[in-house]
Amino acid sequence: MSTKESNPYLSHSQATEIMKRLYGLTVSVVLPLPSYIDQNFYIAASEGGEFLLKILNSADSQNSSVIEVQTHAMNFLHQRGFPVQTTLPTLTGQLTSLEEIDCGFGMQKYLVRLLTYLPGITISKITRSPQILYDVGKMAATLDTVLLQMEHPNISALQREDLMWNLANIPLLNQHIHLMDGDPIQKTVKAVLEQYQIQIVPKLPLFRKCINHGDLNDRNLLVEPDGPSKYKNSGILDFGDMSCGYFIFELAITIRYMMIGSSNPVDVGGPVVAGWESVFPLNEAERDSLYLLVLCRFCQSLVMSRRTVIQQPENEEYVMVASKSCTDHICHLWELGKEEVERIWFQSAARFSQP
Repeated sequence: MSTKESNPYLSHSQATEIMKRLYGLTVSVVLPLPSYIDQNFYIAASEGGEFLLKILNSADSQNSSVIEVQTHAMNFLHQRGFPVQTTLPTLTGQLTSLEEIDCGFGMQKYLVRLLTYLPGITISKITRSPQILYDVGKMAATLDTVLLQMEHPNISALQREDLMWNLANIPLLNQHIHLMDGDPIQKTVKAVLEQYQIQIVPKLPLFRKCINHGDLNDRNLLVEPDGPSKYKNSGILDFGDMSCGYFIFELAITIRYMMIGSSNPVDVGGPVVAGWESVFPLNEAERDSLYLLVLCRFCQSLVMSRRTVIQQPENEEYVMVASKSCTDHICHLWELGKEEVERIWFQSAARFSQP
């Protein structure tokens, strides 16, 4: 099955019917929301309340144990005060429902969930001050620290050795590097992948393990006004890329996404590191690997976006937003070099942390 055929394309009337049949709710407003390979609808019900109806692609819909752990994790974090969505039960008390739906490619099975709706604006829409970047780093470290306490009988499902977005799986990118043939950036991407094998793989045993959210990007973090010109974190979305990993992976991923849209992207790292280390100080191996891991995440985004655009040309505009400016960032970080980028990040973090 192609990726296009795996993705759900429900009509508004199909979404409305699901809401009534599974949840007993009458839809008064239904609006499509952006998504990468799933389908999301904002729902307002006549009976009251706002919701997010999420329909998973048919490939991920087969991984029920992963979805079960993700759902558990969201409820676990919500109970501990994190601003995350929770899953609402169907009329029969189920947190998920596997539905057989025709989206134009014949009947396919798609996993359906109804989530609470979190108000706020995505952090991509604001100018990120050093303070909000510090807060994001602190929140990311706190999130992973708390997830260490989570127990679930299917937690091993989060190993996800085939998840292309796990930084442990950087070598898997080599099978798609040909998609960049003819593009000058391919040479740098290959060099980054080679450095991963040389510099990162030997250090993996020295990294401290955890469960990663894995996708703290600028559209998965919500903020709300906190005074006339300040913002505070108000929501963490999309646990679809959760996997077993390492604390340093989460930090690298967070820095990568906070750089997007910044007028001085390299300067972003300092406040994020300072916030992170206020909760979870890095060890020597983790600190020495951060620069290259940020580059690796940029490479993941660049290569995977090329792959997705070929598979989903109709979704090109949204997919390319996810890798916007990746080439420029990779080139800039690579040209500055490890020593200079680390100097900027760690000196800035030290200044930020001073009383």
